[in-house]
Amino acid sequence: MTFCLHLPVWKAGVQAHLILQVASPREENLREINGVPSAPSRKFRWSAEHAIIRAMTAARKRSARKPLRRSRRDESGARFQDLSAALAEIGKSFYQRGWVFGTSGNLSAVVSERPLRLAITPTGLDKGALDAEQFLEIDEAARVVRGIGKPSAETGLHLAIVRARGAGAVLHTHSMWSTLLSDIFAVDGAVPLEGFEMLKGLSGVRTHEHREVLPIFENSQDIAQLAAQVEALLKRDPAVHGFLLRRHGLYTWGQDLAEAKRHVEVLEFLLEVFGRTRTGV
Repeated sequence: MTFCLHLPVWKAGVQAHLILQVASPREENLREINGVPSAPSRKFRWSAEHAIIRAMTAARKRSARKPLRRSRRDESGARFQDLSAALAEIGKSFYQRGWVFGTSGNLSAVVSERPLRLAITPTGLDKGALDAEQFLEIDEAARVVRGIGKPSAETGLHLAIVRARGAGAVLHTHSMWSTLLSDIFAVDGAVPLEGFEMLKGLSGVRTHEHREVLPIFENSQDIAQLAAQVEALLKRDPAVHGFLLRRHGLYTWGQDLAEAKRHVEVLEFLLEVFGRTRTGV
């Protein structure tokens, strides 16, 4: 059998000596190699072959234990793909619940904090038919750095929420009850939710006696101005878990995608219960 192995070169003569013993079965080649006298051929061949086998085995074990190194770019790409797939599934789930009909709603999650990168839905897509390949990655200035398309028109609101709250994900729905109540209570400036056990599903809430106040902003196509208003309020009131845009819908967020999804489910449930109680529907 012929072995071919490159061992660490401590002495060039020793390396050549070991390789030649295994590569050539002719005993006359073992008499003297690089000026080194040989031992009795059988013993010499046996010890050399086993030395190489042991070295090969040890090298394989070290290679198996050594973790694969991935660049930051590779890790960011993998995280973006994972988040995009998760966001696509959430979009389909929200559509089935009647919260993002048509092309309404938008979804995002933080891919990295430094530099800031978000995975976000492109504008004009049916959330019930989302595919992970459709998502875009944007930077802190809403510029697309991965993917093809135009990000959601409300990207500025997502970035404002991430900056103000350090959120890991931001989700926006257009449900019937969030739309109706944001209009009915616009004169009050907020929708008050209290006394419901479901409130305990919000981060940091420990009792049904909690009073959650959802601020209402006038809807606007000037997203930069609206984002500035939202960011200022969120910095003033750290207890807020979401807000409403009048005749538009709900925005909420979470430390990660799972928490943001839970907040949507909790708040949409409470808005429907509150709305049905008030209207008798």
